[in-house]
Amino acid sequence: MKSNMKTIRSIPQMQKLARAMTAQNMTIALVPTMGFLHDGHLSLIRRARKLADVVVTSVFVNPIQFGPKDDFKAYPRNEKKDIKAIASAGGDIVFVPRAELVYPVDFQTFVTVEKITATLEGEFRPTHFIGVTTVVAKLFNVVRPDLAVFGMKDYQQVMVIQQMISDLNYPIKLIVAPTVREKDGLAMSSRNSYFTPRQRPKAICLYAALKQARAMVLRDGVDKPAVLKRKMTQVILSICPTAQIDYIAFTDFDSLQPVKRITRNTICSLAVRVHGVRLIDNMKLS
Repeated sequence: MKSNMKTIRSIPQMQKLARAMTAQNMTIALVPTMGFLHDGHLSLIRRARKLADVVVTSVFVNPIQFGPKDDFKAYPRNEKKDIKAIASAGGDIVFVPRAELVYPVDFQTFVTVEKITATLEGEFRPTHFIGVTTVVAKLFNVVRPDLAVFGMKDYQQVMVIQQMISDLNYPIKLIVAPTVREKDGLAMSSRNSYFTPRQRPKAICLYAALKQARAMVLRDGVDKPAVLKRKMTQVILSICPTAQIDYIAFTDFDSLQPVKRITRNTICSLAVRVHGVRLIDNMKLS
C-alpha cells in the first residue's frame, strides 16, 4: 500500500500538480471512476501502474450522466474504503472533487459526441453520454493525462471517449482493459451491491445469454442476429422470468453500426433490468 498517496479535492491544486509533473517529463495515467470500487476498477489502476510514472484515480459520482429515472441519490458511495483500495492497487493520487466545484452555479458548457451516442445506451438514456463526455473532458483538462484507462464492460462509452479524443485533438492514448467478472461470470459493477442474496444468482442471465450466443456462432455457425436474439431472450427469461430487456444488439466492433450477419468483428451488447437493477454487458462473438 502506498502510504504517501495524495488525496486532492481542489481543481486548481490538481491542475498545478499536473503541470509540475508534466514539466518533469513524468507520464500521467488517469483512471476515471464513480467510486464504490471493486476488483474491476482496481485492475484498471494496476494496468495504469505498469504504463505510467504517475497514476491518478478520480472518484466522482457525476450527477449529469444520470437521467431523471436513474439512481443518482441511491448510487453506492464509500470514499474512505475507495481511497484505501486505490492505495493498495498502486495509485499515486486520488482526485475527489465536489460536484459544486465541477459544475459551479451557471455552468453552461457541455460536450456532445454525435451519431455513436444515438444507439444502445443512448437510445434508452438520451442524456447519459453528454454527461459522460463533459465530465471526462473536464478531467482531461484538469489532470492532463498521457493515457486514460477504461474498462471493456462499458464498450460504447469507450467508443464515445475515443471519438472525443480524436475530434478534440487530445494528446491522450486510450487503453481498454478486459471486463473483470465474478466467478459465475457476472461482470463486476458497483450496482451489483443492490442485489439481495436471493436475487444475485439471477444476475448471471446476461453472461449466460452471451455465452450461448457465442457458442451458437462458433459451434453451430449461426450468423443471423435475429436467431441469436431469440435464443438469448429465452436464456435470460429462463433464468430470471421477471427480467426486462432494454436491448440485445449486434454491431460492428469498430463502428458500432448494426450488422446483418455475424462476422469475426461482431460484438453483442445488451442491457437488462434484473429485479430492478439495470445491468450491461458485451462480448465479441468469435
